[in-house]
Amino acid sequence: MRPIDLAREHGLSTQAVRNYDDAGVFPPAERTETGYRRYTPLHAQALRAFLALRRGHGHRQATEIMHAINRGDLDSAYRLIDAAHASLLTERGTRAEVAMALGTLSTAAPPISPGPPLTVGELAFRIGVHAATLRSWETEGILHPEREKATGYRRYGPDCVRDAEIARQLRRGGYPLPQVARFLDSLREAGGEDALTEFLEAWQERLARRGRDLLAGAAQLDTFLTLLDHR
Repeated sequence: MRPIDLAREHGLSTQAVRNYDDAGVFPPAERTETGYRRYTPLHAQALRAFLALRRGHGHRQATEIMHAINRGDLDSAYRLIDAAHASLLTERGTRAEVAMALGTLSTAAPPISPGPPLTVGELAFRIGVHAATLRSWETEGILHPEREKATGYRRYGPDCVRDAEIARQLRRGGYPLPQVARFLDSLREAGGEDALTEFLEAWQERLARRGRDLLAGAAQLDTFLTLLDHR
C-alpha cells in the first residue's frame, strides 16, 4: 500500500500520512529500492486507531500512545489511556458536585434578613479561598462588589456571595476565568434557572461524547494490537 492508499480512506493528504509516520504513529515500514514507503493492512489499522484515539485523547496524547506501542512500551501506552479515563471520571464527579451546588444556590429563595454584606476577608474565609483570589475574580468581571463611599472597602452582598460560591465550584471543575465570567453573565441575564440548565446539559453532553470517543478509540486500538500479536 502507498501513502495515498491510506490517505484516501480518511480524506487526508499524503503528506499528513508521512508526518504521522515520522511522529511514530505507524510501526516501521519497509521501503522500495527508490525509497518509497510500503504500507500494509497493519499500518492502515494503525492510522484508524490513531485517528479514533485522537477524538478522545487529543492529538498529542494519541501520538504518544501509538508511539509507545510501536516501540514496544505497552505499559506506558496503557498508563496514558488509564489517565484519560480517570480524568473523565473525576470530571463527571465534579459536574455532579457543581450541579448540586449550583442548583441549590440558583433556586434557593433569598433570605428575608440576609444580614450585613461581607468583607473581602469574611467572604474569602467562607468559601475557602485567598482574598487575593476574590480580587482577581473582580478584575475578570466575575464579582461586582459594592464599595463603601467613605473608605473604598469592598462589600459583598447576597448576590455577590452566590456568584463567589459558583465561581469556586467552576474553578474546581477546571474552567478558566473568562468562561466562569461568561457563565455568570448569562446566569444573571437569564435569571438563573434557564442558564443553569443549559450549562449543565451542555457539560453532560460533552462528557458523554468524550466517553464514547474513548470507547471508539479503544476498539480501534484493540484491533491494531490484535494484528500486532498475529504478526
